[in-house]
Amino acid sequence: MSQQGYVDKRCSSCFAGARRKQISESQLTKSCNMSKTALVFLAPGAEEMEAVIAIDVLRRGGVNVTVAGVPDSSVVKCSRDVNIKPDISVTEAKGPYDVLVLPGGLGGSNALGSSKEVGDLLKQQENDGRIIAAICAAPTALKSHRVAFGKNITSYPSMKPQLEEGSHYHYEEDKVVVDDNIITSRGPGTAFDFALTIVDKLLGKEKASEVAKAMLLTY
Repeated sequence: MSQQGYVDKRCSSCFAGARRKQISESQLTKSCNMSKTALVFLAPGAEEMEAVIAIDVLRRGGVNVTVAGVPDSSVVKCSRDVNIKPDISVTEAKGPYDVLVLPGGLGGSNALGSSKEVGDLLKQQENDGRIIAAICAAPTALKSHRVAFGKNITSYPSMKPQLEEGSHYHYEEDKVVVDDNIITSRGPGTAFDFALTIVDKLLGKEKASEVAKAMLLTY
């Protein structure tokens, strides 16, 4: 594949700007990477480890992360009584975002599954072919909104029967499952793998390995 074809596939709008400004491909790659955006949903009862690890690891990778409270921007009490203040409310979330992230926790996942605003954002994300990442119980929210049907997914083990009901998904038991633009994972113990996989999907394996190494992890 030609250099132009390679860059066009990665970011056609950036390539057009690169031609006008005559910048190098390495500079273009850095520019594209810096522009990556993530929206992390946070609802009462969310699993705080999964939320905070995703937010932290993505920011270490240079991703611009916004935390959206569901249903509003008031302080969220998570599943282990950790309080987190979202950046905005879900009603203020205006995409597009490169990735939507759904932390687990049973209460939080139920809230995400019943939120019209979350559902609208997920459906638009899927229609646009952008990344959706859900961990632990949060894949049940995808099912509630009829998102990612037909994909390979995983979840917290106790969610398996609910996700298999109706045969909308192909269930797997790996720590992280990637099927096209859908990323799912199992729970708190796989939160770093989950977050690093998102970094890999957004910015490449080299960047994910760099972020992991700085945290004394291997990816």
